[in-house]
Amino acid sequence: MSSIKLFEDKKVRTHYNEEEEMWYFSIVDVIEVLTGSTRARKYWNALKTKLKAEGSELSHNLGQLKMQSEDGKFYNTDVASTEQLLRLIQSIPSPKAEPFKQWLAKTGYERIEETQDPEKSIDRAMENYLNLGYSKEWINQRLKSIEVRKDLTDEWENRGVKKGQEYATLTDIITKAWSGKTVKEYKKHKGLKKENLRDNMTNLELVLNMLAEASTTEISKQKKPKDIAANKKVAREGGTIAGNTRKAIEAKTGKKIVNSLNAKAIKKSGRQLK
Repeated sequence: MSSIKLFEDKKVRTHYNEEEEMWYFSIVDVIEVLTGSTRARKYWNALKTKLKAEGSELSHNLGQLKMQSEDGKFYNTDVASTEQLLRLIQSIPSPKAEPFKQWLAKTGYERIEETQDPEKSIDRAMENYLNLGYSKEWINQRLKSIEVRKDLTDEWENRGVKKGQEYATLTDIITKAWSGKTVKEYKKHKGLKKENLRDNMTNLELVLNMLAEASTTEISKQKKPKDIAANKKVAREGGTIAGNTRKAIEAKTGKKIVNSLNAKAIKKSGRQLK
């Protein structure tokens, strides 16, 4: 189970291994949080070399998992368990070390709670978004969009679509069909880099994106595409339904729905993303 956790408004990619009952954390994300460095990957490479020279076995015992990067694709990423991170933090001088250790402990406890009561994970997501300055109306739509996206990826999995590049390709097709922009173009339009595109959509953008993905899911269930070419066609059809809706709304209102607003700019202005 992969997700993103927040530490002081900073995102840390995580993965929970159900069999091991253990959290794994993206090391470069943790380093960026602790050091504030914009070159966390370079910092980590230098630290690995230093640990190896000191005879530490830590860097040899770390694993890798495919995690989603800022470009929407999945890459092998160095990860560490909670125990490994606690050892690693000792090698990173940072005033945030102690608060981060407490955060790690809390993350483990919260997972136990969420296993016993799944509703708590929704409550925590709501709390995180509120802390980031989003409106309750927007949050409700965002949580719904996560459910719609999960239905779509479940359908893709049933159709034999491979996670990673094929997921990203189909998402690109859907996004282009409804918004007129690829994911990369859309993010550039909003001035985004590492940020999640959906976290920077307005309410109406989210609604149209959900319509596109929900339509794709339903068409896929009916047509049962057997290969990636057929799935691409279905993705384009689903996205086009929402694209036509967008054009109809824009024709009536005279306003562009796909806009350059992003959460950071909205928050800086003292308003909320709606």
